Amino acid sequence: MADSPAAGTAPPRHHDTREIVLFGGVYGAVLASSMVAALTQYGHTSADVRGYDAAWVLVTACASALAHGYAHYIAERTPHRRWDVLLALRNEWPLVTAVLPTVFLLAGARWGWWSAKGVEYAAFVLNIVILFGLGLVTARWSARSWPVAVLVGLGDALLGLIVVVANALIK
Repeated sequence: MADSPAAGTAPPRHHDTREIVLFGGVYGAVLASSMVAALTQYGHTSADVRGYDAAWVLVTACASALAHGYAHYIAERTPHRRWDVLLALRNEWPLVTAVLPTVFLLAGARWGWWSAKGVEYAAFVLNIVILFGLGLVTARWSARSWPVAVLVGLGDALLGLIVVVANALIK
């Protein structure tokens, strides 16, 4: 039994798919909004800059996913199998997926599909809607009524907005 934990150690904590998707979705939506706020802080809104912004949001999400997955791997503090680190990294896909709508908006501005000026507002609204949707879904999964689920979604969207504004003010 080479895969069982050593005596006196806790078994590794396995994160279920729902938890992974929700955590990554929230983290990614907040990260994307914060990155857009930081990247547009100085008013550079040309199409070329928006392409650069799209690349940086994607690179930052990938770096964050790698760091977070590796942190999970290290934090378990149990004997690991050979491929556990790859499994920990694989579980971070929702974080990267959650930033893709923002990357698409910024890249679309770079490619001239829409105006590069003001696209950050569309990205903020999109990410707040994602946070609302995740809050609504989790509340419904927890057997909350529709009115309560909508309130939870609105609360999550508001908290996300507060985090994004705080990040923008700090940077």
